[in-house]
Amino acid sequence: MDIPELLARRAGPVFSFEFFLPKAPADIEAFLATVRQLQELDPAFVTLTYGAGGSARTKTVETAARLQRELGLETCCHLTCISHTREEISELLDRIEASGIRHIVALRGDPPKDAAPPCGPRDFGYARDLVAFIKSRGGFHLAVAGYPETHPEAPSPEFDLENLKAKLLAGGDWVITQLFFDNADYFRFVARARAAGISAPIVPGIMPVTGYAQLQRFTRLCGAGIPEELSRRLDAVQNDPEAVIACGIDWAARQCRELLRGGAPGVHFFTLNRTRSTAEILRRLRSSA
Repeated sequence: MDIPELLARRAGPVFSFEFFLPKAPADIEAFLATVRQLQELDPAFVTLTYGAGGSARTKTVETAARLQRELGLETCCHLTCISHTREEISELLDRIEASGIRHIVALRGDPPKDAAPPCGPRDFGYARDLVAFIKSRGGFHLAVAGYPETHPEAPSPEFDLENLKAKLLAGGDWVITQLFFDNADYFRFVARARAAGISAPIVPGIMPVTGYAQLQRFTRLCGAGIPEELSRRLDAVQNDPEAVIACGIDWAARQCRELLRGGAPGVHFFTLNRTRSTAEILRRLRSSA
């Protein structure tokens, strides 16, 4: 079943996982073993982040194809456009289509760290340009990114919401949000989106905290806030890795229960290629249901 149809049917919460592409080719098999462990949790679909530089471009598509072909997982391949020409995107779409993948997470992306920043006119300046180009080809269903706490580069929440609306009008089918830790941010974001005429499913993206320093780094990069209660709990156990993980599981499980009770169509877990936290959170959600 296509993912937009699955989200629209609302037969129950839709749980999905995000994995990131390992940097070293030698790590691919270990990565697939991790995915097999999480496959036992029966996700509705999985997404694979995009390696934009060099051989990582094709490695992303190859690995996504293996997830779908060898593991039988409905796989949604990330695709970024900031560093690509129209011809390069066309070639990648040909590869994705040939692999049997029908779903794409369409993103602007950031320039690869080892490459010069783009200068001058680009074929795809924004994610909405990529969405429109993919839709003009046909054959794909597209997720786009939403930002409950506003994109770090947006001059205002209103501007950011108009940008999301433009991506959906260009052909986006559903929204996956950036990570957040305060559910009030998600519910306000959804209410604002609906008031602006956006009707697409908005799936909350949840990242269980698995490391204290890692959390600080991630939130700085994406502009997500850390609620005072969570910050206080983590500060108290920051030197105890096991206690940090346990705190992250408790917080994320509570988030997910509240989100689902509040009408979220499901939860998209940013797994960080780890099994423990996501498995425990899903166990708690399903046992309480």
